[in-house]
Amino acid sequence: METKYIMQQMMRWYGPDDTVSLRDILQSGCSGVVTALHQIPVGDVWTVEAINERKAMIEAEGLKWTVVESLPVSEAIKTQSEDCALHIENYKESLKNLAECGIKVVTYNFMPILDWLRTDPFHVRPDGTKTLRFEWLDFVIADWLLLQRPGSEKAYSDEDKVRAQKKYDEMPQEQRDQLFRNILLGLPGSKEAFTPEGILEALKAYVDIDAKKLKEHLLHFLQEVSPVAESSGVQLAIHPDDPPYSVLGLPRIVSTEDDVKDILSFSPESANGLCFCTGSFGARADNDIPGMISRYGDRIHFVHLRNTVRDEEGNFEEGEHLNGDTDMVEVVSRLLDLMKQRQVRLPMRPDHGFQMMDDLNKDTYPGYTGIGRMKGLAELRGLELGLAYNKK
Repeated sequence: METKYIMQQMMRWYGPDDTVSLRDILQSGCSGVVTALHQIPVGDVWTVEAINERKAMIEAEGLKWTVVESLPVSEAIKTQSEDCALHIENYKESLKNLAECGIKVVTYNFMPILDWLRTDPFHVRPDGTKTLRFEWLDFVIADWLLLQRPGSEKAYSDEDKVRAQKKYDEMPQEQRDQLFRNILLGLPGSKEAFTPEGILEALKAYVDIDAKKLKEHLLHFLQEVSPVAESSGVQLAIHPDDPPYSVLGLPRIVSTEDDVKDILSFSPESANGLCFCTGSFGARADNDIPGMISRYGDRIHFVHLRNTVRDEEGNFEEGEHLNGDTDMVEVVSRLLDLMKQRQVRLPMRPDHGFQMMDDLNKDTYPGYTGIGRMKGLAELRGLELGLAYNKK
């Protein structure tokens, strides 16, 4: 069967301390990993030596490393504060070094402070598996009553606050404490959680930054780094917001199709593109996922395939990869058409998976257990090959 334009199947790996080993990923059927140098402070240069050291470790297990996720954008760049210019120059240097080492795609995001947020990263499903969940009312409780963010009382409707207060009053103290810990979880790849004091202090930097201003900061960043990426042969792939709406009063600027239009217009280089995450975009009912693939496919450089199940109250959780509110059959079909049209094989990873079976007894990053993601990968691989066969 013709597999010339089948997606490159990868899995995220958090480095030598990851519970999921490189050998595990190889055995799952992946050809490569998506990883980052989490040990390097945000804003510093990724040296050729550090990149090659990680690359050699991966290749020694028979895998390839061509996609970075993520080369972080510092808060100084997002807020255009004191170290902004220095960090942008360091970012350019890192891009050049990554290109020299054979990296093809660099993923990043422009989410203020928090890369992602869930109210329950170990939500138990009816069958006993665990998944990531965002519960709107629990978030209101965490923001307004637990964190007590200044101004949060104005961010929610009277109805939400009445319901939140009632639920809070009925919560055992242990449940309140666990919810607060969930909100303060560290970034993926880190075991260090935020502190309430740290979050409140970080929020002060965004007091005068709304969505319009944050987009201006992203425009400045892309106009600086996109030409460097283009000339170096590296593709930049911005990840959408997760969740794709404002949290903690922070602006979100990569949440909708209109946001995508703006970002792709910020610099003309083809290197300025998307990490197309069907889960993040799919958490909003107003995003037409298959249509966005057709309309912006020439700028899709990396694909995250996952599915969410949402309701009208703003709650959502990670669902099965093939069963959720996003039509994954149509998504994969359009990706196959896109790759054939562009004559490329897009890198893809099955994003987020259930914690299940033997992994229920392991300490792993929420959503990044080995078995759950392998299940998703197997289902997506079967779907893609079946569709490709029918398109012959």
